[in-house]
Amino acid sequence: MKAMKLFALFAVALFFAACASLPETDSTPVGPEDTEITVRPEQDRDNRYGADSVQCVRNWSLYDEYFRQRNYEMAYEPWKYMFESCPAATVNIYIHGSTMMNYFFQEAETPEAQEAWADSLMMLYDQRIEYFGERGRVLGRKAADLYRLQPGRLDELIDMTEESIELRGMQTSADVLPINFQSVIRKVEAGTMDPSEIIFRYERAMEIIEYNLENNPEEERYYRPAKNNIERMFEPYATCDALVGIFERRYEENPEDLELLERITEMLDNAGCTDSELFYHATRSLYALQPDAESAFLMGRLERERENHESAIDYFEQAIELYLDDSPDENQDRIFRSYWIIAETSYRQLNRMARARTYANEAHEVNPTDGRPLILIGEMYAASADQCGDNDFTKKTAYWVAVDMFRQAARAAEDPVVQDRAMQMANIYRQYFPIRDDIFFHGYSEGESYRVGCWINRSTTIRAR
Repeated sequence: MKAMKLFALFAVALFFAACASLPETDSTPVGPEDTEITVRPEQDRDNRYGADSVQCVRNWSLYDEYFRQRNYEMAYEPWKYMFESCPAATVNIYIHGSTMMNYFFQEAETPEAQEAWADSLMMLYDQRIEYFGERGRVLGRKAADLYRLQPGRLDELIDMTEESIELRGMQTSADVLPINFQSVIRKVEAGTMDPSEIIFRYERAMEIIEYNLENNPEEERYYRPAKNNIERMFEPYATCDALVGIFERRYEENPEDLELLERITEMLDNAGCTDSELFYHATRSLYALQPDAESAFLMGRLERERENHESAIDYFEQAIELYLDDSPDENQDRIFRSYWIIAETSYRQLNRMARARTYANEAHEVNPTDGRPLILIGEMYAASADQCGDNDFTKKTAYWVAVDMFRQAARAAEDPVVQDRAMQMANIYRQYFPIRDDIFFHGYSEGESYRVGCWINRSTTIRAR
């Protein structure tokens, strides 16, 4: 009898040693996270096998053998013993148990039986968290299984995925995000959740996905499909009518909610809904509460669209000043656009050419490779030709400086479209140069320097048509 006990203990030791060398992985991984299995701390190993370690080993051996043969019916009872009597022995109890319960759910012949297997699977995940931790990650796996088996359990799916996202943040599993988003949409469609929740979940999901696409390129094959799925689900809610409908009531109830105002203006701006009354009022409210560069820029655009041109210019000037005070290098595009819009508005809507030239030059200084500000200056010079002369000769001299600007724009511009436009403008206005006889008649020669007067006040070279 003593020899048999020694043999049994020896067998137990051999079995534990063999099992310790086996990898503990999920049987049906859907992403890299499923291989991140937490091993119990070394100090807990004495308690892994329950009160009867011999029975634990015997049932472990039986279930493991049947499981590897995919004979889940025979594997279930010894697995159940492990689950109930030695739940901390190995995480594979839960990984393999999930596989078996998904199988039994599919094989169940009645809805009641399916419900029972789904509930058992949920309990399995709860016990896995109790003994092996990783609550945020495991809740994500739990939600994925519940969604696959019983997608109508929306409240539970939302609770699980919300907690998983809260716990894991930017490390949230890719498959958790579409489950959360679709569950919220279904609640909204059922009339049991506010439509604005769709916007919040969408923004949050995109932030997490974009972070992982940028920082974890090896996981793009998981996050890219998640992004595509969420964007496809969001499409019906991305129209101007839908977005305004979602936000209008909330704005009326909380017109001074800074976070809400930032969300409204950003979403409507991105969706091209800037002509809506909601966008206008929300932007004004945002500027009143937080007069920063971005809100000033938006107000400038709005006032310009409403043809309040002087007011628009005031806002753009404020935006420029604030952008220059706050990381000008990062805000270079906004600064250029502000200068450029002021220049165009000053010329085309207000006919204030000197001011327009000042801001066009500022825009060119911010972005010397754009070319458009120089074209605008050339257009203004050409448009001033009649005003800047008192006879047939002097009324044509402004075309020299206009063509100078068009050529300078063509040399500066990186965009071939802008280059072509600049050269076309130069060729058009070269035809208005004075002829040689007129140049000679007024006492000048080709190639001489000439200063164009009027507001232009710029030197150029005399050329004949």
